[in-house]
Amino acid sequence: MPGILELRQAIVERFAADHGWQYEPDQVQVCCGGKHGLYNMCQALFGPGDEVLVPAPYWVSYPPMIQLAGATPVIVPLAEENDFDLDASILGQYVTERTRGIIINSPSNPTGSVFSRKTLEAIGKMALERGWVVISDDIYDTIVYGNEPLPHILEVDPRLKEQTIILNGVSKSFAMTGWRIGYSVGPKHIIGAMNKIQSQSTSNPSSIAQKAALAAVRGPQDFPLMMKDAYLPRRDYIIKELVAIDKVTCVVPRGAFYVFPNLSAYYGKAFKGKVIDGSVTMADYLLEEALLATVPGAAFGAEPFVRFSFATSMAVIEEGMKRLRKALADLS
Repeated sequence: MPGILELRQAIVERFAADHGWQYEPDQVQVCCGGKHGLYNMCQALFGPGDEVLVPAPYWVSYPPMIQLAGATPVIVPLAEENDFDLDASILGQYVTERTRGIIINSPSNPTGSVFSRKTLEAIGKMALERGWVVISDDIYDTIVYGNEPLPHILEVDPRLKEQTIILNGVSKSFAMTGWRIGYSVGPKHIIGAMNKIQSQSTSNPSSIAQKAALAAVRGPQDFPLMMKDAYLPRRDYIIKELVAIDKVTCVVPRGAFYVFPNLSAYYGKAFKGKVIDGSVTMADYLLEEALLATVPGAAFGAEPFVRFSFATSMAVIEEGMKRLRKALADLS
């Protein structure tokens, strides 16, 4: 079951209006959130013996989803000093004859970084030469800061359309996380295989949620702009406060609503006899002693970092930065 036709048609029309990409409704699968869509992709595309390239920091579910399909995630490290952009020469070091695909997430969760056009050109060249599937997780594509358009692999090289699957949804663009509606768009034979998998698991997303998503996709598209206007001053403030803390560095996110500061200079220090030996104990310490909610970088394959969200009020962010400064200062 691929989702109601009316919603799939609306998604097709939205892609045509926003990007000029032409799809048909049978090239669309509506699923129970973006995570479900990615799971369906991995089950349909990969199996034992396959390798899938995953740039890190990565969203936490990519490696387990690949492993659940019997395939092997191959982690490709991204450098903080390169703003977490992908270095094509480093990518090449992780490619083998068993490489079947790559997952790209731009803007990224957890870093908020955006892959450059140069990077996407390099990925596209390799994908075309080797026949890889490209999974493009675009869930944050409407939350991009600055005046430059967001580079996309299909705009960089339209020839990749027959081997690229796009994942998106309404959770981030329309703040509809709890409605659990994602969608995948791609080649008909891949979407068809994903539909067979979905028909034996969830059958369909909730009919009520699909109708709500239809209203969002077909309605006014000004809400993402309102979000960006609200998030931008919060992003600028939290970055200013983070880098003002001694020995803390942080890449400025170009999209999404996360910051990913490097707190590793404080690893090895202690509070009341408890040593902070990595991102997990740092996150525990910040929660227990400062009542700060973070996600440890280890979950994203990036131990030196922790993730903060600035999708909250400025007052909460100001108080949070105050507590972070004190908590780090209290370590010895």
